[in-house]
Amino acid sequence: MNKPSTIILRGVNPSFTSLTWSLSESTFVGRDKTLKIFLDDNSVSRKHAEISLTKNGWQVCDLGSTNGTFINGKKISKKSFLLLLNDTVQFGEIALHVEAIHDLPPTKPMDEVDTDEFNIESVYSSKWDEALQSLGVLGNRTPKAGEKTFALLRAGHYLANIAKQEELLKNILTDTVAVLDAQRGAIALLSPITNMLVLKSIETGIESKNNIKITSIRIPYSDTIAQRCMTKGESILYKCSDNLKSVGGEAGSISEGVMGSILCVLLRTPRKKLGILHLDRNPLQPEFTKEDLKLADALAANVSSGIECAMLLDKQRNLFLNTVTILAQAVELRDIYTGGHTQRVTAIAMLLANEAKMTEDELDKIRTGTPLHDIGKIGIDDAILRKPSKLTNEESEIMKQHTTKGAAIIMLVPDLVEIIPIVRSHHERWDGKGYPDGLMGEKIPRIARVVAIADAMDAMVSERPYRKGLSLEQAFEEIGKGRNTQFDPALVDVFVGMRRMLNNYPEIPAL
Repeated sequence: MNKPSTIILRGVNPSFTSLTWSLSESTFVGRDKTLKIFLDDNSVSRKHAEISLTKNGWQVCDLGSTNGTFINGKKISKKSFLLLLNDTVQFGEIALHVEAIHDLPPTKPMDEVDTDEFNIESVYSSKWDEALQSLGVLGNRTPKAGEKTFALLRAGHYLANIAKQEELLKNILTDTVAVLDAQRGAIALLSPITNMLVLKSIETGIESKNNIKITSIRIPYSDTIAQRCMTKGESILYKCSDNLKSVGGEAGSISEGVMGSILCVLLRTPRKKLGILHLDRNPLQPEFTKEDLKLADALAANVSSGIECAMLLDKQRNLFLNTVTILAQAVELRDIYTGGHTQRVTAIAMLLANEAKMTEDELDKIRTGTPLHDIGKIGIDDAILRKPSKLTNEESEIMKQHTTKGAAIIMLVPDLVEIIPIVRSHHERWDGKGYPDGLMGEKIPRIARVVAIADAMDAMVSERPYRKGLSLEQAFEEIGKGRNTQFDPALVDVFVGMRRMLNNYPEIPAL
């Protein structure tokens, strides 16, 4: 019998931040007062969506609402989609944060799994080191010089040169799909939070050998097969039942990714199971063979160490970002008038940077550096920092020192040196009249120019004891006026085009 499971949701929008909902059973969400999650907002339909507890965890399904349901900003269909810890689920314009998930139900025992749709052709299990040794010689699949199989040996190159998990998995999948002539591939990894498989990467293969384009974007692997692979610790070759094959013979169905033959391969190291590698072919392609299964298993063992290292790097990166967040919150605890400022500025800056098509390196610096842009305020006296009235000219000059004080603090942390331009230069002006260095134009680091706009925007719309915050329209107008004087003109043009996006963005409550 499944253990009871509880999901806790907290409101994000200003009028909902004091509200939380603790659910232990399926419920509906909407503008009907009789519903357990009653959201009194015109953007929410009367019966908008359903949040339900399934064997796989908590899921949300849109019920044909007028303004849609979104998970982390992406609109969902009428199908059910899994909710994970820290997700933001949005109904119309009202967003709820998944604050906690307790006692997730265990996966269904294997003797209860329905496998009628698939027939097991072959099962293969080998120790990690044995799988590595078998990579060179695999029956009839012994690699020949120049054969595409050698592309998989690039996994070592990926490990040495690719730091991000997402990019590593994408490259591994691209090569694996090509080598094993699959119509599609997917990698799902075990979540340390939910202990469930989470889809991490998809490779659809632009066209099959039969020139049929694969257009499906549904989760491209079977939960049933993946569960068996993980539970029994073995790689499996399946073929679809004859009933499914006859359906799959239709070109339209194949274009949606119908599977005729499937490899579900265990990703593992000597230390742990990591997840699964899924490969499939459509019913018009030759079925996978036992030799294909052994090759895929060997390749999975070969790339698993790299995947595990990438997972550890991601964990370390998340720990680092959490530390940054704690430091930023320490500043806000001292400045009673800027609660939530760093969160909002970071969200706006990331949106602007993405819209401006900045590089991944710049995005990383903005993501890490923006929460710390005001870290130097730790060194500003409380009498000035917490003053309820407007600062004098002398006090303003002292307050400006937070940029140089912050840069000095960041200089002490080697891993943060690259974000010093944000901390030091986010109050520089395009016309050279800013501080602390009077930089002009493109001499101001681009990442600092982005944060300057985001910081000014939030400051203008925020309430202060000595002045009322501007409306969104007024703030955008002021940003526009600062084009070519206070702000980078190209970034202002991009920012002005984001008016609608910012108005609906759930993680910026002040906007």
